[in-house]
Amino acid sequence: MKVQVRRVVRETPVAITTEFIKLESFLKLANAVESGGMAKNVIQDGEVFVNDEICTMRGKKLRPGDKVRFFGETYLVTDAAP
Repeated sequence: MKVQVRRVVRETPVAITTEFIKLESFLKLANAVESGGMAKNVIQDGEVFVNDEICTMRGKKLRPGDKVRFFGETYLVTDAAP
């Protein structure tokens, strides 16, 4: 008997109030890292994925609809406007 395992990917929505947010700032806003220095290190070490691709640009502009994956968590950039 084969057992099928489905991996459920939950996305944590993180609302922004501007047109875009830089990746480094987003990680801090989402509480994925404790400091800007830690954000800089994990981004430069290639540990952060943006839309399923490794991103090493701290200044990468994220807009609503973008997905960020880091340390087993997936965050969805959303628009805070109603």
